[in-house]
Amino acid sequence: MRRWKPLLALVLAAGMVAVPAAASSAAPARTAATSVSGPVAVAGGSTLTTAHAAGARRRVSGVRGASLAALAGRRTPVVPIATPAPAAGTAMPKGDLPGWRQVFTEDFTTPAPLGSFPGRSYSASWTGYDGFLDTAKRGTYAPGKVLSVHDGALDMFLHSENGRPQVAAPVPLVDGQWNGQTYGRYSVRFRSDPVAGYKTAWLLWPTDDDWNKGEIDFPEGSLAGTIDLFNHCPGDPSRNCFAAGTGTSYADWHVATVEWTPAGVSYSLDGRAVGFSDVSPSTAMRWTLQTETDGRTTSAKASGHLLVDWAVMYARAA
Repeated sequence: MRRWKPLLALVLAAGMVAVPAAASSAAPARTAATSVSGPVAVAGGSTLTTAHAAGARRRVSGVRGASLAALAGRRTPVVPIATPAPAAGTAMPKGDLPGWRQVFTEDFTTPAPLGSFPGRSYSASWTGYDGFLDTAKRGTYAPGKVLSVHDGALDMFLHSENGRPQVAAPVPLVDGQWNGQTYGRYSVRFRSDPVAGYKTAWLLWPTDDDWNKGEIDFPEGSLAGTIDLFNHCPGDPSRNCFAAGTGTSYADWHVATVEWTPAGVSYSLDGRAVGFSDVSPSTAMRWTLQTETDGRTTSAKASGHLLVDWAVMYARAA
């Protein structure tokens, strides 16, 4: 299976930063790369200037743990589970865990109308992609038209304007910094309408924007389909060192957790293990809730809401 892995190489005041428009190995094949020029903004943060943008053609092979054909067909989940959705009142975890020190929490308690996120209320703890095309080159990252906070949740209003899908990729900031960490535990509670043509690719991405350092994706999948998970091989990221499907839809509330340690990457959904990879990236990575088009034709009439109840992050305890 062939696909595109585009990178947007951007320059911050402090130096070169590439903001990924990353896609999973389960995404449909890309057929072209689109160059981008001019100013590109990070929501709530600095204006970035595009240094270059290029697509690189990749061949995905060597999947361990699941075949991409099986994942694409969605007929036989690789890791079938039957865990019920968590109760509506599931609270955000607070405090350290054994072996983990909590470094970020977000419960979305302050309302923020559409067009005002991150804004004054959330600019110290969130940024995101703004003003360029998503991985499939079908949608535009437009936080001002997509993101709001109400009823205790971040609302991603996925829809089209003037024929162009509007998408978003919020990025949590630790201590207000656009940085990552080496190893960590990441949990997020979410649900989504089955919005055809849109997907999540929530990922850990190398802080130095070198894809060869690896990539971890969970939850990933089309919102009208089911949730999958991936671990791209460090040193050869066009291959997956691990890939699996959960067979679980986005329709109900779920908690997805990634634990990344030197020994490997563990994935759990609603507290139940759904995968483990013994291959582990070893350099700093940052967490991005990348929500975008899935590469299929997206109807201008398709619209709906993805809700994030809370998100928490941990570093390894000393």
